[in-house]
Amino acid sequence: NEKLAAVVVANLKKHFFDAHYCATIDEARNLALSMIPAGSSVGWGGAAAIDAIGLKDALRAGDYTLVDRDLAESPEERVEITRKALLTDTFLMGTNAISQDGQLVNIDGTGNRLGALIYGPKSVLIVSGMNKVEATLGLAMERAQTIAAPINAGRFPGSTPCRVSGACGHCFQQDSICAQVVITRFSKPANRIKVILVNEDLGF
Repeated sequence: NEKLAAVVVANLKKHFFDAHYCATIDEARNLALSMIPAGSSVGWGGAAAIDAIGLKDALRAGDYTLVDRDLAESPEERVEITRKALLTDTFLMGTNAISQDGQLVNIDGTGNRLGALIYGPKSVLIVSGMNKVEATLGLAMERAQTIAAPINAGRFPGSTPCRVSGACGHCFQQDSICAQVVITRFSKPANRIKVILVNEDLGF
């Protein structure tokens, strides 16, 4: 993993991402915190990797203005908080897959994660386990569609093929979580998107 990560980090940097590798989740959490200025506003989308390294809890204990949708008391309030997160100083998220040549692949239903990734927050901080790395862009796309999306879909109600069988059916149902498919070829502006690769299996 360390040797592979060195290749991926180098390629991410060639694509203008601010990329780093951490051997442990503690190291990853400390690095992430060092990238978020004290007093700044921070929001997030659904991201199992962020939870896995304890980053949210560390932020809640620190000097930050959190746009925390987890505290919403109703679905309507959660939507409003999620919208406000699109204009935070730093937006936290995971990624569905990373190709070895340094490109990100993500699939989203409502589009809030990808909206923030593309434009809005001043900085986007991505935490990813090495389990998300694939040899090619094609395999990264396949991982996002056939592994990440079906597992993610299982978290919500619905009747899409992946919820019923666990396998992607390339459906166009209204309750599909695959409304948006985005390949991020490079960070623009340079270093706006930060990627921390962790030598762990994080997220799905």
